[in-house]
Amino acid sequence: MSHHASLSIDEHRALVEASCPMLDPVELPLEECIGAVAAADVRALVPVPAFTNSAMDGFALRAADLKAEGPTILPVAGDIPAGDTRENHLEPGTAWRIMTGAPVPEGADTVVKVEWTDHEAGVSCPPEQVQILKAPTPGANVRFTGEGVDCGDIVIPAGTPLSAGTIAAAASVGVDRLLVHPRPRVLVIATGAELVAPGQPLGPGRIHDSNGLMMAALASEAGAHVVGTFLCGDDPEEFTRLMDCAPEADLVITAGGVSQGAFEVVRRALADRGRFHYVAQQPGGPQGVGLLPVGASKKPTLVLCLPGNPVSVFVSFHVYVAGLIARLAGRVSDAPGASAPRTLPGIAAKGWRSPAGKTQFVPVRPAVCASAQPSGAPVPAAGEPLRAGETLCAGETLRAGETLRADGDAHRCGGEPILVEPVHILGSGSHLTASLAVAEFLAVIGPEHESVAAGDTFELIPILGRNSLH
Repeated sequence: MSHHASLSIDEHRALVEASCPMLDPVELPLEECIGAVAAADVRALVPVPAFTNSAMDGFALRAADLKAEGPTILPVAGDIPAGDTRENHLEPGTAWRIMTGAPVPEGADTVVKVEWTDHEAGVSCPPEQVQILKAPTPGANVRFTGEGVDCGDIVIPAGTPLSAGTIAAAASVGVDRLLVHPRPRVLVIATGAELVAPGQPLGPGRIHDSNGLMMAALASEAGAHVVGTFLCGDDPEEFTRLMDCAPEADLVITAGGVSQGAFEVVRRALADRGRFHYVAQQPGGPQGVGLLPVGASKKPTLVLCLPGNPVSVFVSFHVYVAGLIARLAGRVSDAPGASAPRTLPGIAAKGWRSPAGKTQFVPVRPAVCASAQPSGAPVPAAGEPLRAGETLCAGETLRAGETLRADGDAHRCGGEPILVEPVHILGSGSHLTASLAVAEFLAVIGPEHESVAAGDTFELIPILGRNSLH
């Protein structure tokens, strides 16, 4: 084990990133690809549509057989239902009744929807003849082979997160397996002899564990597959045994046991296989990074060692872990600093203190009614954007846009500043766990500031699960 002087946030992030490259791509069946990221372009194996078919229930015919003025009466050759495998042919001067998705007969170039005929919808038997009441544009209501996607077209570009829509797109072009960056397997361990499971009675000196459940939930919201959540006491041998019996994982996240106390289990268990130091931030100063063998394979696995106070864990996860999970999963590049959280602009509705020399992270929420404007400054009307030095009318809140700026800053979202206030009067206290329930952002106050005044601007980190901008 080694202990080093205080690091900056960027220096600690560089250590984390250097220890954790993107996961190697694997080939998975479509049903197992949800939440993964495409590792290669997905190209169509078949055209879409695969055959020329009808877009409507109606009658397939030749546009040339329709009168320019007045109704046209044509004999009906028969029915073509969806799924019909016959090679149907249209004789000039005739029509086929056809259903949506059914193959258009050879010789036909247009489908007249049933509403434009004298035929009633839902009748089981086709009529002997049909009267076309209104002539459509030639080619109307026909989906031609390959008009949506041709063979070889890229349907899903590499780097695309795979969701229900992308899985459906792959299936529609004949693809049943994809090369993907898989969801990272994450193991969560909350440490401390004082911890008991939620709902269990508290004995002397005991507290309920919120870290384990919180880290598991955050990891899931960040796109990881949580393979286990465990409690561990203050015995390093217990920690090592837990690692030996744990499921295979790509990342281990621990909470607690990283400071300078006599019973810091994580720091003692990692011994000379980890690096522990303070980062110039509040909360969450104590941090660690190490490698430990995990599971039956004993594969060396990155261990991110977070401090033990719940708000410190919450902050550290957003600042370091969420981006690392995205890096492992191929959602962000492996360029230095690419795992840093995206931010958007904020403005203070009221002031608070900040520790000089440290970056402060304060859980905040949009202010409903505030007084951030200087004396005599105009108050914007409803619907107008908020700017520095302005406030919102009572009962109104402001949201920033969801698109990334196009100015080269990959981590900053666009939009006007969001007026925010701390969720608790004590600000960034590392023990204020219950206040996290209403937080929507983390305000980032630079180390050069000793205080924040109403109207000051800063960056906001959107909180996982609370904000679609994350």
